[in-house]
Amino acid sequence: MDVYIENHVKKHNKSWRNLMYLYNHFFKLRGKHLLNRAANQVKPIELEYVHNEIGTKHGQISANKTISMIRAAYNKAETWGYFKETFKNPVAKITLFKEQSRDRFMEPNELQRFFKALFEEENTTIRDYVFISLMTGARKANVLAMRWKDVAFHSKLWRIPGEVMKNGSPLTVPLNNEAIAILEQRKAQQGSSHEYVFPSPESKTGHLVEPKKGWNRILKRAGITNLRIHDLRRTLGSYQAMSGVTTAVIGKTLGHKSQAATAVYERMNLDPVRIGIEKATSAMFIGSEELIKSYVNGEK
Repeated sequence: MDVYIENHVKKHNKSWRNLMYLYNHFFKLRGKHLLNRAANQVKPIELEYVHNEIGTKHGQISANKTISMIRAAYNKAETWGYFKETFKNPVAKITLFKEQSRDRFMEPNELQRFFKALFEEENTTIRDYVFISLMTGARKANVLAMRWKDVAFHSKLWRIPGEVMKNGSPLTVPLNNEAIAILEQRKAQQGSSHEYVFPSPESKTGHLVEPKKGWNRILKRAGITNLRIHDLRRTLGSYQAMSGVTTAVIGKTLGHKSQAATAVYERMNLDPVRIGIEKATSAMFIGSEELIKSYVNGEK
């Protein structure tokens, strides 16, 4: 596993930190009795037991991701010649838990409570991070690592480099007036001393890494349950759909990439995307207009 992580995962997988977390916090905990065993001596039933344990204690999605990582490690070990030709991958026939696709997004009545709770958040870095996440629909990791050099204030655009994108392709995100106002405030407060929009002096990366505590505070004040940060992304897309925005524009907004839509995306300029974002955010702001106005004017 050490060889696999160092020589393959860290070099070829942009989400290697997430995989390390799965290995260190789930597999090492539930499969600790296997750690000193020879890899070719581990039985399928033992790994299936670990899979079930992780599923019970930490959730079925985490269990599936963890066991899939172990399966990939065995496959790579076979490719590298670690085992004889007669060796059979003990993870190959383990059945993953059936996962239901998540469709959670904020309803209008939740949004009003959410904005009120958000603007009461005293940690301005957390507050602004959550707001920008909702306004852009960008992935959690991309917003956390947002850099000033990638933000073009004059054209109201944020360019996310391809090397940090999940699909490997760069993405240009239009920024609405509210997002620009918050970013301008942060820039004025920070000056030129920070590379990142959401810096964190305690983090090795230099930027905010895990906003979970602040996120939970906001949800508790708002009285909202079963909402994840990733659901902000789905919320923007959902309100775009409700505002009559086409599927192609929603896909462009969220950086989705599919072979069927690629040709359309390549020809599409960003004006429809900007309009789509503005329609969605206008719909989300209903009932919270004064709060939003005070926030973007620096009064909150």
